[in-house]
Amino acid sequence: MRTRTLALVALVIIVLAGAGIATSVYVADDRAPPGPDDPTRVEPPEGLELPAARRVTPVLGSAFGPVVDTGAVRQRLAGLLADPDLGKHVGVAVRDLDRDRDVLAIGGGDTYTPASTLKLFTSAAALATLGADHRFETIVVLDRQGAGPPRAVLVGGGDPLLARTQQDRDSAYAPDVSTVASVDRLAATTARALRDAGVDRVRVGWDASLFSGPALALQWEPTYLPDEVVSPISALWVDEGRLGYGFSERSPDPAAAAAQELAEGLARQGLSVAGQPARATAGDAPVVASAQSAPLDEIVEHVLEVSDNEGAEVLLRHIGLATGRAGSFVGGTTGMRATLTGLGVPWRDVVTYDGSGLSRDNAVTLAAEMAVLSLGADPDHPELRTVVSGLPAARFNGSLAYRFIGTGTEAARGVVRAKTGTLTGVHGLTGSVVTRDGSLLGFALLTDKVRPIHTLDARAILDRLAAALAGCGCGR
Repeated sequence: MRTRTLALVALVIIVLAGAGIATSVYVADDRAPPGPDDPTRVEPPEGLELPAARRVTPVLGSAFGPVVDTGAVRQRLAGLLADPDLGKHVGVAVRDLDRDRDVLAIGGGDTYTPASTLKLFTSAAALATLGADHRFETIVVLDRQGAGPPRAVLVGGGDPLLARTQQDRDSAYAPDVSTVASVDRLAATTARALRDAGVDRVRVGWDASLFSGPALALQWEPTYLPDEVVSPISALWVDEGRLGYGFSERSPDPAAAAAQELAEGLARQGLSVAGQPARATAGDAPVVASAQSAPLDEIVEHVLEVSDNEGAEVLLRHIGLATGRAGSFVGGTTGMRATLTGLGVPWRDVVTYDGSGLSRDNAVTLAAEMAVLSLGADPDHPELRTVVSGLPAARFNGSLAYRFIGTGTEAARGVVRAKTGTLTGVHGLTGSVVTRDGSLLGFALLTDKVRPIHTLDARAILDRLAAALAGCGCGR
């Protein structure tokens, strides 16, 4: 049985009668109080009579809330679930995370299109295979082979948040992480190293060979790239393949665009850059500059908070590589399945084609969603904690900053933490909530046959369902 960590420390203070001066203090626990021969015993001044210390009992009977009553939860959600705006295929799962106990499952035998709630699976697998402290490294090597000036090759290490410049951190769209590697800083370091080596003229190349396979999933809508929904996935890019800040145009070749940034940065540092950047192979050329990303747990928190599609797809490829497979869609999804099933996630009927949830062909079960969420709340897996702690909070940040605004959602604000999932006709909300009487619940709310005209209504109902759990006094 899982329990919350709750330290109950009782102090017994023996107070000097009439003087109000404490003469002896010890922490009450399962050990006996100091005996007469114990050197740690503090004797009161001669002539004083003090009452015998009594053992202090806990003031709380349980480390967590009451056992949740399934009937009470069902009754609290029933009216909202009957709303036709949710569509005809709705799944609901509620789990007592403290006791690792299923509370409610409606539609548990079906599969559902997860949309971006699939990022929970990708995040858990990435943390499990790489470790929360893992950092991704981007390097520049100097290749002196061949005719002409030596070539500075920018080598992608799959840093999803590699930035164009350090000033990108000041953008309203900058990720909220402690460290951001940038190409302009790599250019400055490279320029110093080249001058020290007596090099003042250089060519520029790029190596993005860490990842393989197609840059766009075959199961994605063909409009995703032209409509700026997602960038081509690459082991090397700046600002996730965007040509500017925010929701700007995506580059058709993110690695080439990153190399062009390096070339321009070297020129600003006073070096002469010959020709145009070209694809190259790093080989065993010496490293002249390197930059590391933020730790993985911060990147995962960013991906979950803002529902970063590109970031999730890069993490999927790292899962493939970390499990001995290719850094591709196929390698990543196969590695994710192997990792999560090894952690006990039921995979029957689950099908995944990407790491972001953009594919409509993805299918998950309520049991799988709840198992992944439970892993994030499991004290035996502290390395996966960000799967739960990194979720955005209702009406506070990330993808939930502008949710939970209607009547009936008040109880959820700041209390519900959840991952959203949205495609046309598909809406999901999976996360955790502490109820009014102190129970920690995990929940998955999925619906994938919503008429487009009811999109906002369906989303609002999911918010109200989560709020109903927050306001629930459903203990027995």
